[in-house]
Formats: sequence, C-alpha cells, structure tokens
Amino acid sequence: MKNQHDKNRVVYSTNPDLNKAEESREEESISATQQTLYVSLERNKGGKVATIIDNFKGKDAELNELGKLLKTKCGTGGTVKDGIILVQGEKREQVITILNTLGYKTKRKGG
Repeated sequence: MKNQHDKNRVVYSTNPDLNKAEESREEESISATQQTLYVSLERNKGGKVATIIDNFKGKDAELNELGKLLKTKCGTGGTVKDGIILVQGEKREQVITILNTLGYKTKRKGG
C-alpha cells in the first residue's frame, strides 16, 4: 500500500534549472563523426538472422531516419525500437559500409 501512495505524491524542488536540464538533454544531438555504432548479428529461435545496430546517441527522429535509410539501402525490412535498429538478414558488411560513408565510426560486435 505504501508504494501506491508514493506514486501519487507530488515532489517539489527549489532548483530553478531542474526542468531546463531535462529539456536540454533530450534535444542534444551528437554528430555522426563523434559516434561509434556497434553492428552485430543476432539469430532468433526460428534460425532467422538479423543485423543489430546499437549505441546511437541522439534524437528518436534521427534514429528512425537512419533506420529507414539502412532498410531502404539494404532492400530489407526491419524495425527501430528501444534505441536499436534491427535490419532483417545478414547485412552486417553492407550496413557497416553505409554507416562509414555517412561518417559514423563502426565496430563489429560478436563473432
């Protein structure tokens, strides 16, 4: 019962910059040349292979745009969620080439 009451409590702060710090953090964007993206392969239970791109730092809109570009250039489907881009198929080398031409540093992760 105590936890339910804690969720509904309003907490006040005397720090005038509290909300400003949260807003500025969300809007920060790091350029492609300052990021290192990890590219790995993942196999699911059905034996299908997917290429995973993670460690992206930036806005969700930029992540979605990058995911759409990678899926289009690779000619496959995929998804973008939880800060990770998933491209269907074993496309690791192709994805690394595309990311490098866009200015991202890449590292292979896994085997």
